[in-house]
Amino acid sequence: MTIAAPAPLSAIDLAVREARLDLAAAHRVAVWHDFAEGIYNHFTVAVPRREDQFLVPAFGLHWSEVRTSDLLTVDFEGQVVDGAGILQRSAYCIHAPIHAANPKHAAVLHTHMPHAGALLRLQEPFLLPLGQTEALVLDQIAYDHEYDGLARDWAEGERLARILGEKTILFMGNHGVLVTGRTVAEAYDRLYTLERAARVQLYALWTGRPLKPLSAPQLEKAQRQFHQTPLHDAAATHYKPGYQLHFEALRRLLDRREPDYRD
Repeated sequence: MTIAAPAPLSAIDLAVREARLDLAAAHRVAVWHDFAEGIYNHFTVAVPRREDQFLVPAFGLHWSEVRTSDLLTVDFEGQVVDGAGILQRSAYCIHAPIHAANPKHAAVLHTHMPHAGALLRLQEPFLLPLGQTEALVLDQIAYDHEYDGLARDWAEGERLARILGEKTILFMGNHGVLVTGRTVAEAYDRLYTLERAARVQLYALWTGRPLKPLSAPQLEKAQRQFHQTPLHDAAATHYKPGYQLHFEALRRLLDRREPDYRD
C-alpha cells in the first residue's frame, strides 16, 4: 500500500507556522537575555491573515519551556479559540487593544526587564541621546507618565494604545516597557537594542561624571543613516534587514541548544 505524502502547506499556513515558531523562540531567548520574569509578562503576535486573533503562550509556563504547541489562539473578545490552557488577563487587556489599533503592531512584547525598568523608576525616566545605540530607538519612544495600576480591563489597553500611537516603544512609567514590530523578529531586535541602550545609560550615570550627549545634527544624521542607507551589500533580491539576520542567528542557536521549542 502506498502512503500518500502530506499535502504541502499553503502560504497562509506557512506564515502561521513561522509566526508560531518565532513567538516560541522569542520567549526562550528572552530568558538568555534576562528579559524574563518567570511566568509573568507577555509576548504576542497577530495570527497572519486574521484581523482579530493573536497568539500567546498559556499562562503558567516558565518562558524557558514555551513550545509552539503551548500557544493559544485568542480573539479580540478574549476567547481562546484554539489551544489548551489559561489566558492571563493582562495579556489580553494590554495586547488585544494594541493589536487592534494598528496593523504595524503585529508583534507586541511587554517586559519588566531590569535596565529599562530602572530608568522607569527615575523622576525623569527618559532614554537620553548619549550614543549611537540610543539614536537607533529614540525616535520610536512614547512615554506614559500616569501609572494606573494593574492592566486588567480593556480600557487600560486602549489608553496605552493611544499613547503609543504610531511609535513602536512605550515606556510605561513605574511599570515596564512595551515594544512592537511588524514581525516578531523586528520587535525582538528593537527590544534587545532598547535594553542595551538603557544598560549603557545607567553605567554612564553610575560613574557620576558629566554626560556627553549627541548634538542635534549628530542625532539627526545617525537616524537618517539608520532609516535610509543599506546595512550591508547583499543584492536586492537577497537583502534582509539587520533585525531579520539577528533573529535568524538567535533561532539557529536555539535550534542547537533547545530544539524542543519547535514541538
